[in-house]
Amino acid sequence: TFLLISHTVHASSTPSTATAAKPVQLEVYKSPTCGCCEEWISHLQSHGLKSNIHHPDDLNAIKNRYRISPQYQSCHTAISPDGYVFEGHIPAPVITRFLAEKPEGAIGLAVPGMPVGSPGMEMGDRFTPYDVLLLKSDGSSAVYIRITSLTQTF
Repeated sequence: TFLLISHTVHASSTPSTATAAKPVQLEVYKSPTCGCCEEWISHLQSHGLKSNIHHPDDLNAIKNRYRISPQYQSCHTAISPDGYVFEGHIPAPVITRFLAEKPEGAIGLAVPGMPVGSPGMEMGDRFTPYDVLLLKSDGSSAVYIRITSLTQTF
């Protein structure tokens, strides 16, 4: 029985090992002078997500192309290889979870604005709880996860 349990645990851990071996590369669109965006990109990299950085002349055109309504916008936009949108200071583990789940009818996630304590917006022990929103293809949103402490982001 012990070997069967051990084998089952090993088998269930195989997909995460395969995912870790092939990191996701996000296309990140940001201003060339935005320091908090650079900090967010470092956060992604520390969690195994890669990024290819772009500095478009018109960042709003990128947000419009990917249907990110103004109420969901932040300072940077990331696009996954399969076209999902990640707007703002979303914790890397939440992005990884979303990419594993691929919720039906979703175009991506957003953290509107720049909440204190979100990845890239660290200010010592200061923290403001915030929602990571699920952006839906019909233009609406729903709370995907509520971040209530710094420990949820790392």
